[in-house]
Amino acid sequence: MSTHHWIDVAVQTPAHSQVGGLLSYRSPFVVQPGQLVRVPLGKRDVLGVVWALRDTAPADMPESAVRDVLGVLEGLAPLDPAWRQLVQFSAQYYQRSLGEVALSALPPQLRDLSNEQLARRLKKQNTERTVQTTPGPALSDEQSAVLAQMASGSGPFLLFGSTGSGKTEVYLQAVERMLTTAPQAQALLMVPEINLTPQLEERVQARFGADAVVSMHSGMTPAQRLKGWLAAHAGHARIVLGTRMAIFASMPHLKLIVVDEEHDPSYKQQEGARYSARDLAVYRGRLQNAPVLLASATPSLESWHLSRPAHDDDPGGRYQRLLMPSRIGTGLLPKVRRVDMNKQPRRTVLSAPLVAALQERVERGEQCMLLLNRRGYAPVLHCADCGWKSECQHCSAFRVFHKIDRTLRCHHCGLTERVPRACPECGNADIAPIGRGTEQLEEHLGELLAHVKRPDGAPIRIARIDADTTRLKGALESQLASVHSGEVDILVGTQMIAKGHDFRRITLVAAVNPDTALFSSDFRAPERLFALLMQAAGRAGREAAQSASSEMWVQTFHPQHALFEALKKHDYPAFAASELAERTAADLPPISHQALLRADARTQEAAQALLNAARETLEAQLSADPATADLVMQVSVYPAVPMSMQRVADVERAQMLLESPSRMALQKMLWHLHSVLHQVRSQPEHKGVIRWLVDVDPQAI
Repeated sequence: MSTHHWIDVAVQTPAHSQVGGLLSYRSPFVVQPGQLVRVPLGKRDVLGVVWALRDTAPADMPESAVRDVLGVLEGLAPLDPAWRQLVQFSAQYYQRSLGEVALSALPPQLRDLSNEQLARRLKKQNTERTVQTTPGPALSDEQSAVLAQMASGSGPFLLFGSTGSGKTEVYLQAVERMLTTAPQAQALLMVPEINLTPQLEERVQARFGADAVVSMHSGMTPAQRLKGWLAAHAGHARIVLGTRMAIFASMPHLKLIVVDEEHDPSYKQQEGARYSARDLAVYRGRLQNAPVLLASATPSLESWHLSRPAHDDDPGGRYQRLLMPSRIGTGLLPKVRRVDMNKQPRRTVLSAPLVAALQERVERGEQCMLLLNRRGYAPVLHCADCGWKSECQHCSAFRVFHKIDRTLRCHHCGLTERVPRACPECGNADIAPIGRGTEQLEEHLGELLAHVKRPDGAPIRIARIDADTTRLKGALESQLASVHSGEVDILVGTQMIAKGHDFRRITLVAAVNPDTALFSSDFRAPERLFALLMQAAGRAGREAAQSASSEMWVQTFHPQHALFEALKKHDYPAFAASELAERTAADLPPISHQALLRADARTQEAAQALLNAARETLEAQLSADPATADLVMQVSVYPAVPMSMQRVADVERAQMLLESPSRMALQKMLWHLHSVLHQVRSQPEHKGVIRWLVDVDPQAI
């Protein structure tokens, strides 16, 4: 009698295949849920995760058709039930297959290693769990109060602290307390971008020792990623520091999760399973009984709303709000000055008062920072004679003129061409840029301030930091170093420079063109702008001695706008109150919940036809069944529209919005929609559709 075991295995299946992600196999040896196995799939051998053991052979296929497991990856403890539950929830909530989420959460190298290769890597591991703790600075009263509140509550906590209030020290202390009280405990520290990892990594390693800390982000080599993953999975790494992907790290002894700059859109994955690492952090904390600390000087309106105190008949949110309003040291926040651009000559890019202020600072030996809302030299080339603009042939975007190599480059599909000598439509040789990019601003500034000298008599030095100048490895680090050393007088850049960098000598920060965000098709644009400006203001006057004279300048045609009024007072709660009132009136998130269904097709008509057919079929099917009829009332499904970036790389894209005050109703609707889409897609009239995808809680519409 053969002793074989029937098991269900999660494997990476194509997103839209009807295979839900779990496949049945026969195993000649005993395995446990959470173990990694190699199994045959089609003609390939693939890595899979054992998800469940079955008592009997699968009923829907003959026993002879069930294939055998090829082998087990030895030497690894099984992935624990909490990790499997996190993956299962993510797949359900974000509407992807279980296998896709499970396998993309594992380091890619695991797929290719034999047992011998894996054994060699496991042997090399440092298995010490020692943590050296170097004492941190003395805490302020506010920091101590916040830590005491964390010790007595269970969270999730939202730490709302002004820029420079010492939030990082609070979580390093929280990590230290947790590590010293529990001998095996692990902490997960999340940051939004790779750029911010090295700075924090240095601080954390200096505090707890290099052996206790591993990093996880997409900039690492596959070998580094595997090494860090193995150390966290085995429990040797006590602290994992990472970007959004780290939320899926296997950490069996997880006891604390910190999400720094929790409002940052980078926590939302933009392809594949479009998960929000911040939201999953809150779910995972609840699952593993680990307190979660979300921290920001400008929290997302979602988290702010969820941490609202109880009021009248509103029971309040389920997060606990912690406050740290003061800056450490005697530093004051910069004074905000608004320049009314209606009073400046037409087409002014940098107003006279701002230029004079920049000159004065440079002559005193201080540094300034100019913030622009767009990268590239000048967004678009155009011909004044016939109106031609440098559109991209493959996308519905304009290509951007990059002066340094005289190219037109599409920032969406990457199409790059040399700049034409004359207008391709009418032959006019005089084609010129419209709008200002960072390169052009850098050039314009150089002309305006060419006569200005530094205190040592040397000419002024202007540097630019944006996605283009930091493309090469190490470029950002060397550019930041030249700012820190004082070689640079004026720093010009996009939002990249406003994030988390501690520039000590900057005393003036200016937002050159913030108005574009006030009138955007995206309802979150004002929230993003306010966060960006508050972050940028926080970069000014971090030296206490200079903070009294530090300033934030804003050039705007709408100086009385509520957003700038709140900015002037550095008053995030006032901004949040006015913005939440508008969202409530319009039934927008965080009051309601949204999902976006997107279709890509050869033509815009085909993309919209699939979405509208799915909508009609879905509503007809649900209305016909008394058990689901009320769903149609609870969830609004809007007609299909082209996406704002309608064409990318010759593919037309359309979207359809689903919205509901109930997250549960929206989830049920999406579950029904899934089968309807497969049904509609198989009809011959929809063969022009390339793919469709669902984005739950989308960050941009």
